[in-house]
Amino acid sequence: MFTSLPGFREFYPEECAVQNYIFDKWRQLALRFGFQEWNAPVLESLELFTEKSGEEIVQQLFNFEDKGGRKVTLRPEMTPSLARLVAARANAIRRPVKWFAIGENYRYEKQQRGRLRAFYQFNADILGEASPAADAEIIALCAEALRAFGLETQDFRVRLSDRTLWFLFLESLGIPEQTAVPLLSVVDKLERLPPEDLLKAAASALAGTACDAGQVIESVRAFVAFDSLDKLEAFFASRSDTLGGKIRERLGEWRALLNILGAMGLANFLSLDLTIVRGLAYYTGFVFEVFERSGDGRALAGGGRYDALVKKLGGPDMPAVGFGMGDVTLANLLKDKGLFPVYSAAVDFYAIVLAPECRPIALADVAALRHSGMRVEYSFKDGKFGKLIQAAEQAGARHVLIYGPDEVAAGVVKIRNTQTRTEQLVPRTSLMEQLCAIKSTPT
Repeated sequence: MFTSLPGFREFYPEECAVQNYIFDKWRQLALRFGFQEWNAPVLESLELFTEKSGEEIVQQLFNFEDKGGRKVTLRPEMTPSLARLVAARANAIRRPVKWFAIGENYRYEKQQRGRLRAFYQFNADILGEASPAADAEIIALCAEALRAFGLETQDFRVRLSDRTLWFLFLESLGIPEQTAVPLLSVVDKLERLPPEDLLKAAASALAGTACDAGQVIESVRAFVAFDSLDKLEAFFASRSDTLGGKIRERLGEWRALLNILGAMGLANFLSLDLTIVRGLAYYTGFVFEVFERSGDGRALAGGGRYDALVKKLGGPDMPAVGFGMGDVTLANLLKDKGLFPVYSAAVDFYAIVLAPECRPIALADVAALRHSGMRVEYSFKDGKFGKLIQAAEQAGARHVLIYGPDEVAAGVVKIRNTQTRTEQLVPRTSLMEQLCAIKSTPT
């Protein structure tokens, strides 16, 4: 017997219904925020992703050479595709660009809880706007995309950080930007690496500089201990040089970001957390990750600024900010919280036909009801009343439409409630009106 490949999922109707529930919530929310939906091929040029992330990403990809000799890969994420699409029509697209996508991505990595080799991700991005207002809009959408499922402050936390501020801080330690980038990859592992491994990684990142790895790690630990903007402002207040001016300007942008999010009622969802640096080198400014607040503290979403990426991939110089949220981890959290939707395949009505001569009349009514937007099934074969009623109940129908010779001759339809076993006769001429009233009646 054939089975699905490791890390890939199949979706039976009940799983597909839940997936569509999640997608519908995401889509409706993005549209309410004024975002437009886009999509791109799942198969892309391998170079599109190595240009963005480097050759080391290849080991995480489902890549191969196609029959035309092209090096291609199943996309591991959608941001490079977005940058490619925007770059191709940069002069014709209204700015700021506010786009979202819900697409399947593929990564050849070890599967574990919350992480599979094939997963769907909700991405939302704003391009062409450099102000903190765009960052705030992205963070607000990300938070509301979780609140839409009933998750609140006790369930998740948005941890905010800033690579621009990190670059300025590291510059104050005498670390140039070209060294700061690999060092931030070390900072990204600050909470996970043993001290001796952390020191070794920092020494490697600082190779060629006069900086002492131990002292830098000590300074970094002191820096990440600041958990409020007031503490950061106090820490940098004494600097009067040019660098101090840049830092104060950046902290002003922090203040603007937090004021916007506070006005949106999201202050209680936020925390300043400088351990968040997003390990990928293309991030340039504000960055954030969203974590579950109970259980194992899983990451639910993440994003930030990537102002240089569109230009790097061949487009114009265009600021950009966005986030991604996966369906696997979200679904796990909703299950754990008892917020998972209950699957129901119930139809509104089920029509049973008791004799061949009654079928044309029944089919005409079924077609009219479906055209009006009702979910209606009918018995494909004539049969005994008991078996047909049983089939209707298995379909989840609360009401059955019965078409027998007597009913058809009298121009009526017998409506049976499968729960109360009560029946009523309704003229076919008023069937639609009666069924609309039945459907709108609370169960």
